[in-house]
Amino acid sequence: MDAIMRSKGLISSMLFGEIKTHDTELLSRTPYRAGVFQASKELGGGVAQVQKTASKAQQLISSKFLTQIYEEDGTPTGIELSTTRPRQVVVIGSLREFLQNGDVNPEKLSSFELYRTSIQDVEVITFDELYERACFIVEDH
Repeated sequence: MDAIMRSKGLISSMLFGEIKTHDTELLSRTPYRAGVFQASKELGGGVAQVQKTASKAQQLISSKFLTQIYEEDGTPTGIELSTTRPRQVVVIGSLREFLQNGDVNPEKLSSFELYRTSIQDVEVITFDELYERACFIVEDH
């Protein structure tokens, strides 16, 4: 697992993240069938890893919906952590992978979108999408 984060707020929630590189392939290079591309081994493995880690964490602390966080010496930190269905994110690759001769390959893009929207509880986001989100947030403030 590459990242474990918690949100800031009255009650914090957990997020588990798997981070690959910007040039990690999103899809297999060759089609499975005409116009059908399957997720790359790294994408499928990243999704499986983050799902397993979140599942194990939830099992370890599932007796309560809110868990108090304490310092090593037992001092309360004042942080309550929600353990209900931790968020899961895989940051991987770039949508540029779908460009061919300056245009988007619609078969590759639709294969990727169908795959990532079919995964329950895991957000798959590419590095270029994450960058654009960050720019939007910074520009908006």
